[in-house]
Amino acid sequence: MKKILTLFLFVAAACISQAQTTKPLVIKGIVTDSVKKDPIGYVTIVLQDAKTSQQLKSTLTKDDGTFQLLAAADKTYKLEIVFVGYRNKIVSVDNTKPDLGKILLSATSKQLDAVSITATKPIIKQEVDRISYNVQSDPESKVMTVLDMLRKVPMVSVDATDEIKLKGSTDYKILINGKESALIAKNPSDVFKAMPASNIERIEVITTPPAKYDAEGLAGIINIITKKNLDQGYNGSVNVRYSNVWGPGSNLNFTLKEGKIGFGGFFGYNHQNTNTTASGNTNDITSPVVNIDQQASNTRGGNNIYGSGELSYEIDSLNLLTASFQHYYGTNNTSTDQFLTETDGSNALLQSYHLANSGAANYSGYDMSLNYQLGFKKNKDQLLTLSYKYSPSSNTQNTDAAYLQAFSPMQPLYNYKQHDNSGTDEQTIQLDYVQPFKVWTIEAGAKAILRNSFSDFENYNQLTPGSDYTVDPTQTNNLNYEQDVYSVYNSYQAKLTNWVFKGGLRLEYTKIDANFLSSGGTTLDQTYDNLVPSVSAQRTLTKNSSLTFGFTERINRPGIWQLNPFADKSNPKFINQGNPDLQPVTNHTLELNYSNFAKGSITIGVNYAFSNNTIQNVINVNPADTVTTTTYQNVGTSKRLGFDLNTNYPLTKKLNVNINAELIHVWVSGFYNGALYNNSGDQGHIFTYTSYKFSDTFNMGMNIGYDSRYVLLQGLDNDYFFYSLSANKDILKKKATISMYVNNPFETQKKIDFFNSGPNFTQSNYNYVLARAITVSFQYKFGALNKEIKKNQRGINNDDVSSGSGH
Repeated sequence: MKKILTLFLFVAAACISQAQTTKPLVIKGIVTDSVKKDPIGYVTIVLQDAKTSQQLKSTLTKDDGTFQLLAAADKTYKLEIVFVGYRNKIVSVDNTKPDLGKILLSATSKQLDAVSITATKPIIKQEVDRISYNVQSDPESKVMTVLDMLRKVPMVSVDATDEIKLKGSTDYKILINGKESALIAKNPSDVFKAMPASNIERIEVITTPPAKYDAEGLAGIINIITKKNLDQGYNGSVNVRYSNVWGPGSNLNFTLKEGKIGFGGFFGYNHQNTNTTASGNTNDITSPVVNIDQQASNTRGGNNIYGSGELSYEIDSLNLLTASFQHYYGTNNTSTDQFLTETDGSNALLQSYHLANSGAANYSGYDMSLNYQLGFKKNKDQLLTLSYKYSPSSNTQNTDAAYLQAFSPMQPLYNYKQHDNSGTDEQTIQLDYVQPFKVWTIEAGAKAILRNSFSDFENYNQLTPGSDYTVDPTQTNNLNYEQDVYSVYNSYQAKLTNWVFKGGLRLEYTKIDANFLSSGGTTLDQTYDNLVPSVSAQRTLTKNSSLTFGFTERINRPGIWQLNPFADKSNPKFINQGNPDLQPVTNHTLELNYSNFAKGSITIGVNYAFSNNTIQNVINVNPADTVTTTTYQNVGTSKRLGFDLNTNYPLTKKLNVNINAELIHVWVSGFYNGALYNNSGDQGHIFTYTSYKFSDTFNMGMNIGYDSRYVLLQGLDNDYFFYSLSANKDILKKKATISMYVNNPFETQKKIDFFNSGPNFTQSNYNYVLARAITVSFQYKFGALNKEIKKNQRGINNDDVSSGSGH
């Protein structure tokens, strides 16, 4: 300890000595309006190296427009000056005259593409059709996972079971870099738990998706933009971390640009520690009277491997060729001990057993795409793009269940095994054209998605103890589901002095051909058309505020995870099963948002959405065998009226508060199994994040949040309260960062519960989730870049079907 203290004092003395011998350069000035000559407060001043344009430090002007920066006198510098409602300005710094005096900013004559907060690094941006959260501007991006970061994004929530919701709904679409990805098709939560937020540049919530996007996603689109530093030279970072819950993980980001060829991507691995939690449920059936009580011990562990890469080749100044690849592979190994007791109205024992259940599942997804972009000499923003993408994905699930200590005189119990192999093979061809004019921008395109989904499932029973397993033909089948979607779109955008208008139409033709190969050739053949409008407008009220309006229609086409008829009997009293007869749903959404970025940022919004024939998760209890089956069904109407609040406010230069809140009133109704269900109520969330910047290299943060129970057709789901602390310290001249994140430090596990009911049953369910998680990580940056690489501005984004878990 004495040696470390001596070394610390030596380094500190050396720094003081250096500071005494080298007089710093004091760069100062005052920023004023070029017309009114009034000083402007809270303007972002960024100090850059004059040769490399590397950002060195930044500050904000005071209320009187003045600013001051200290810099070493042995370099040359320039300042970039940024403020909402004004043109950006670059000012060269003369080291012999560092007092720049008055710096005049000119107001923009046209509406800005995006309104951003005036902070050193803007976090929130409001555009005409979306709100974006700049992850790299959040200090906790160095220590949090992508799933944790989503809780801070406006209109997004994550509940106790890690289910992601947009405006309180699970009907939405997730894109990666504007494209649908097999990376997150089955269960995005698992992928985002394994991936560090340092991989992500920003997260966009596209509330009014324009016509160029597929019409899928009732609540809208979550678009996750990965981090890319595609400049001349090379650049990268290495992140290693360990969590007591999620285990060890590592991540490599790498970028290389040499001449006309560039490559950027990341690769990561995460091992989830094996953990055990408890769960249970009660099911009270009224006719005949039966009471079921079930308790279970659940153990789970697994691995995740993910990667993404993009190769770019500039043929010449007008021709660009890019190729990209994404991959995710995950495994889950589970074991469950279930204990069931079933009694009648007189409390007489009807059935009891101990079921030992072991399972193994793996999921893999690929994306491989090729894009050709043609530019035009007359206008660099006039583009023609041709794209092709191939996306295969598969999910394999195996279950082996054995009954121990069974008592079942009325119903024989057989040991059983289950196998299911399902997935999707998808090919997409797309053509896009963009024609910009002085005020107008016109976009048009055509697209074809050829999608083949499949499910091959088998069930085997052991009819006597120790006998061979035989196939159960009632639970064995092979589904082939072909869905082809052809579409054309046309959209227009106009930028005026104080207005931005955006609107378009998309026409989609869908053809479905499905058959059960093992059931005598049962088929499904249907076609339908959808004309999908989208309209949005943004009005600049002042230099710091704007009003945004949007209207759109969206479509929910069920995906293979909702269609798959495979009956998952890992819990034989509670079966989960898809429905191949699901029909598409159309949703109508209106929204109005007000944004103000005078000092911090505040966005207030109201939205209303309604749809008929909605897809709901429904439950049926069969009184004959007391088995509960959960599936999907088109069952009626859904209406939502929502209010959103997001603010990011600097209380001081070092203390900052972020609030992400939403309140929604829901009405849902529909017929299922001959019964009419009506349910309504309030739901929502509030997530807060407070950060304190002790120095330029040390930050701490605290998160406190609550996600309420959400209204279901037949009941209510779970609610969740959480709290966490984080800290990160930059070292080695900011090339490395040490971080720590502590989630729910005073609770090892949390109990969550949810409820369902019908005409003949009432159910109560609970399970424990891991709460206390301590994560330590180390990140190191390397390399140097100096020239921007050209990137494709258009590409394929298949967002026309629902993803896993209802997304």
